[in-house]
Amino acid sequence: MKKRNWKKMTAAAAILAMTAMTLGACGGSSASGVEAIKERGVVKVGVKADVPKFSLQNTATGEYEGFEDDLAYAIAGKILGISMEEAKEQDKVEFQAVNAKTRGPLVENGEVDYVIATFTITPERQETYNFSPAYYTDAVGILVNNDSGIDTIEDLDGKIIGVAQSSTSKEEFENYKEENGLAVEPTFQEFATYPELAQALAAKQIDAFSVDRAILEGYKNDSNKFLDVRYGEQEYGVCSNKENTELAELINSTVQEMLDNGEMTALMEANGLTVE
Repeated sequence: MKKRNWKKMTAAAAILAMTAMTLGACGGSSASGVEAIKERGVVKVGVKADVPKFSLQNTATGEYEGFEDDLAYAIAGKILGISMEEAKEQDKVEFQAVNAKTRGPLVENGEVDYVIATFTITPERQETYNFSPAYYTDAVGILVNNDSGIDTIEDLDGKIIGVAQSSTSKEEFENYKEENGLAVEPTFQEFATYPELAQALAAKQIDAFSVDRAILEGYKNDSNKFLDVRYGEQEYGVCSNKENTELAELINSTVQEMLDNGEMTALMEANGLTVE
């Protein structure tokens, strides 16, 4: 009899454990939903830490400063029912530094509610994530040293082009080359961060630094120059978890409203970005 009771108790415990796991899983999937964020009172956002004017962490204060950081505050304000200024003053955004390789996984596993990190919208990425309407449009560019002897894209034949990990820069270069029938065969080398790329260019470990032109602007100085070429239009979108449709809808409507009423342009201009 005791043996049978033990079996029943074991089965019941297993059922309870499975139920708890199921409920936990459900809670995890909605961890960054709108109501959960409101209850938490703080919005978790992934941003770059090394892109001047877009999102740069101030080494003196630790604060994140730039256009995308302000956009993060604006969306957080909408979620929490306060203004962008109040979200900033009340520290309602918890920033987490991301790069091209880490930003997607952090959205997928729920460590951040959304990412605003010069994240280019592509059909492939849209299969995995929710993206807002494009809040900024750019194109890929190439930065080289003044004394490199490189003046045109054809001069990159046999040279080393540095690109960011998991970026679309290499793919866009290959597309441009094919579309224009260019016989150029460079080698590509990946780096984790933009400062590493800029340093590699300055040290002449690479011959060119290629990424979106707005990002390159932050690393332009008297010793380097842009090649007169731009290609592969890049549209940046706010990225959120595919399952969090309510959050995505709120983000999308906020971004679209800001585009329509001029607030987005005002944020760009306030952060020194050229509006084309």
